[in-house]
Amino acid sequence: MKSTKVWQIGGFVAGVVLLIFGVVAIFLGVNGFTTTRDAIKDEGITFGTTDDPAVAKYAEQWAGEQVKTGDQARAFAQVMRYHTVNAEWNTEHLTYAQMGRFLAADDPSDPAGTSDEAAALKDEAGNPVSNSFRNQWVTETALSTALNMSYMAERLSVFGLVVGFALLLTGVGLVILAFAVFGRTEPVTKSARARPSTTPVTG
Repeated sequence: MKSTKVWQIGGFVAGVVLLIFGVVAIFLGVNGFTTTRDAIKDEGITFGTTDDPAVAKYAEQWAGEQVKTGDQARAFAQVMRYHTVNAEWNTEHLTYAQMGRFLAADDPSDPAGTSDEAAALKDEAGNPVSNSFRNQWVTETALSTALNMSYMAERLSVFGLVVGFALLLTGVGLVILAFAVFGRTEPVTKSARARPSTTPVTG
């Protein structure tokens, strides 16, 4: 009987703990979701029209709308990458890793540049001139990474909500199980109550 009571208390405590964790997870998920969307909205980013091939390819359904959600932020990051890869100056569709740190002295208009200081274009002070084309990639990468992080943060918040509800259901189940199974007592039958105790007679 004592062992059964211990199991009942343990199941009840475990259920309550899971209920608390579930409520906390749901609160954090909702808070993270709303905070992420508010931060995205505050940036005031707006998609272009479908005349832009990048918008037509990645965000046709949101053309002309403000970026407010994680999915839209991710789509805008793809639009930015498309613009940089297919820019007029980037005829060879070079990425950041394919560009040198400096402009090349023999062809300053080549975005490929060079990482060799001796072959780099020099300014009046004799210092190598940084590759401005590569710097545009740095800016694009930083901004698109922030947008993709917003998408990831929103997805994690949704995952937190799902986990929270799962914990709540599990906690409720444990509490019900503790009371239904371990809180059950065996009924005393009528014949057992009526049966008199007998003392054996010796002699």
